[in-house]
Amino acid sequence: MDASVVRERAADLPREPGVYQFLDGDTVLYVGKAVDLRDRVPSYADPRSARVSRMVDRADALDFAVTDTETQALLLEANLIKRLNPRFNVRLKDDKSYPLVQITDHPVPRIEATRDPDEAATVFGPFTDKGRVDTVIKAIRETYGLRGCSDHKYQGRERPCLDYEMGLCSAPCTGEIDEASYREDVASAVRFFEGETGALADPLRREMEAAARAREFERAANLRDRLDAVEAFHGEGEDAVSDRSDERAVDVLGAAVEGDSAVVARLHSERGQLVDRSRHSLDAPDAEDRVAEVLSAFLVQYYAERELPDAILLSERPADDDVLAWLEAEGVAVRVPGAGREAKLVDLALKNARSGPTRRDELSALADVLGIDRPERIEGFDVSHAQGKQVVGSDVCFVGGSAEKADYRRKKLTDRNDDYANMRELVKWRAERAVDGRDDRPDPDLLLIDGGDGQLGAARDALAEVGWDVPTVALAKEEELVITADGVHRWEDDAPHLHLLQRVRDEAHRFAVQYHQTLRDDVSTVLDEVPGVGPETRRRLLRRFGSVENVRAAGEGDLLDVPGVGEKTARALKARL
Repeated sequence: MDASVVRERAADLPREPGVYQFLDGDTVLYVGKAVDLRDRVPSYADPRSARVSRMVDRADALDFAVTDTETQALLLEANLIKRLNPRFNVRLKDDKSYPLVQITDHPVPRIEATRDPDEAATVFGPFTDKGRVDTVIKAIRETYGLRGCSDHKYQGRERPCLDYEMGLCSAPCTGEIDEASYREDVASAVRFFEGETGALADPLRREMEAAARAREFERAANLRDRLDAVEAFHGEGEDAVSDRSDERAVDVLGAAVEGDSAVVARLHSERGQLVDRSRHSLDAPDAEDRVAEVLSAFLVQYYAERELPDAILLSERPADDDVLAWLEAEGVAVRVPGAGREAKLVDLALKNARSGPTRRDELSALADVLGIDRPERIEGFDVSHAQGKQVVGSDVCFVGGSAEKADYRRKKLTDRNDDYANMRELVKWRAERAVDGRDDRPDPDLLLIDGGDGQLGAARDALAEVGWDVPTVALAKEEELVITADGVHRWEDDAPHLHLLQRVRDEAHRFAVQYHQTLRDDVSTVLDEVPGVGPETRRRLLRRFGSVENVRAAGEGDLLDVPGVGEKTARALKARL
């Protein structure tokens, strides 16, 4: 879209607040907001940055929606960015991937780490260190005996389970503790997660000291390590965030940008004490003032659907004055402290943003070496079968370098001993669903095929036939060679981008084998239920006929040709199948 087209389209826009979208076909490239749509959009005829210039060049259409107020435009923009995931916006990724701790809404609640909490549960987090969360939950259970079993397993028990014998549960299921006493223990656990570190640290410390006095030094050392994890769980929770008595809830935000990714660390306080911390990843395309733009995007996208705190402390002033005006209208105090306790807390947030586990390097490195856009979303494909029988395919998904299991899919394929044809069928199935709009998942940025040049060729043929344009590579086992359209590549063994592809490949393989084994076991179960058919006869039947369906279709005479199958067994097979 050239400058004259932008001006021509803008001239038809209303002079009202709203949001606008630059489109490439049906794909949304960029979402923006405006106080006056007709006044704002013409600025794209003279792009202010290389990123915006690339976006406008690629766009072929412009769409808009009018709102009643500027605030509605601001919030609609945030929701559209999160829903549509436009490539050229600063985008807050889904923070549900961080572990949470939930205490369920049940007369006898259970405690567990989860990434998908129950709607009615009491939830704490998100936290960034899954190992520390697991350590703390185990310490909670050993100290207060909270159950970790599902409600289904809890119901109808006649005797305590192994967790009771191991000291991890007080067994309310069988009345070893009454419900009122159990709920008191739950309340103690809740106090810990709300910021009262001593609710768990104090009993652990007493137990550690008792073990040391009894010269149980190994146990004392284990308790010491657990105590360290517990005391570090809430971070620097002894420092007050704010001494302003009218600010009960305060968030501290620090942002760090590296390459085309950013991290915003959030520290949260209630009544002057830090009770939570979390880290959030964002895509951050090139911008003039990157940290300021990242903070602007984070503020509106994060808080549009959450309760606002009384105050927000920031490492830098946001780039968008409309965001500040919205927060001020909502009664939120926004400060960029220069000194004192608040400045130290902002420094702590910055330290959190600049450290800890991220996938920025491997994704950026993979993009660079393949010459593609940053592959935030990767899907991996593999096929599994037994000599052409029970052929299945897997389609796993990684987002931001981590497995997104809710987006895994699997497919029963045509039985045949042809890996190339099987891969072609699997990838064609995925491509057709995407092109027809029958797949509810976003399109991936990269497809990874488990196999060599033949499997990659089959996959690319399927994509070309359907007309689905997605970068595709293959990773061959043993020598770990990466095959692309340009040739075969051998990357360094310690290359982070190779490790990423290996994780995707190995997970696709695991998921395919698991499905194949499930089908194979189902087959075995059906045959094993037939009187007179043992493991050896079952193997002979499957070796002779290939599948249960073929055994079912065989005549009695054909069955009698199988060693170990007599007339009685043959009749039983025909009757059962």
